[in-house]
Amino acid sequence: MAARPIWRGHLRLALVSCPVALYNARHDRASIRFNLINPDTGHRIRMITQDAETGEELERRNLVKGYEFRKNQYLLLSDEDFDKVKVESSSVMTVEKFVDGGSIDPMYYDAAYYLAPDGDAGRDVDAVLREAIAKTGKLALSRVVIAQRERTVALRPAEGGLMAHTLYEDRDLNLSADLFNGLDDIKIDPEMVQLATQLVERQSGKYDAADLEDRYETRLRALIEAKLKGEGLDAADEPQIATSNVVDLMAALKKSLGHQADEQPEKAPRKKAAAKRSPAAAQAVPLWRSVRHPAAAKSRIAAEEALRAVGFRDVRWYQPRLSAEAILSMDVITGRLCWIIRR
Repeated sequence: MAARPIWRGHLRLALVSCPVALYNARHDRASIRFNLINPDTGHRIRMITQDAETGEELERRNLVKGYEFRKNQYLLLSDEDFDKVKVESSSVMTVEKFVDGGSIDPMYYDAAYYLAPDGDAGRDVDAVLREAIAKTGKLALSRVVIAQRERTVALRPAEGGLMAHTLYEDRDLNLSADLFNGLDDIKIDPEMVQLATQLVERQSGKYDAADLEDRYETRLRALIEAKLKGEGLDAADEPQIATSNVVDLMAALKKSLGHQADEQPEKAPRKKAAAKRSPAAAQAVPLWRSVRHPAAAKSRIAAEEALRAVGFRDVRWYQPRLSAEAILSMDVITGRLCWIIRR
């Protein structure tokens, strides 16, 4: 089946232009789709288009678009109204400027399209423009109206033609300042960076699009096929993600590279002044003092049950020194010091 263009018009550079068409670079693959079913009858449900006030059933082809300018009050717009606000980019894609290929952050890229000559006329103009962009290593910025919205597009040379990528505007993107606040101020151990760099270099390879497999969908298909055959599917084992604090990071990096971690001498616990301890912490007795091996308990659940058996009604695991109103104990699963709130 021949591809259908989503836009037809002209590509213009200065006084030179050629007819072009825009095609989707991706398609909806045969992904798994589900229908909403009435479990009592096994029948599909039907979505009805109806008037929200009167309940009258309507046909979608008779509906119009409306802009809500006040609560439950709408301004109706017709196709003629939308035709009146057309801009030049509705039919002409004008190259406004060229920018360096690496100057656009990948987060600004949205959808991808093929920009191809529309007919035999202007194929030489398209070829010349594509070759010029390729030699300079630039991206051509233009504008085009897609689905009643003018979008900025970046044109780049691809194998045999031009690719067009729609770009997000700044107002479309969320700010990262609050999320990354303070991360630049973290002091980093140069030795840890060196070890991490070695790990990056060891696991470096070439990008292969064949590696991009949706493993969840693969298992979902297997589940559906098994149920159709009256069989079942065993649950996949969840990966065990080891948690460690900053002190263990060096050892973890060395272990990842196959190095023997340096033995660290046990540090004697510091004595805390009685005046600085709260009454609750002063009366508390550590349940474990020096347990440092995972074999000391079969699971975190077992440790929590042991704590509840001696009077802890709400057991929560935290990083060290979370609160002064806490009891110092040992996490027998990970070997980390942690606080357990007593309620």
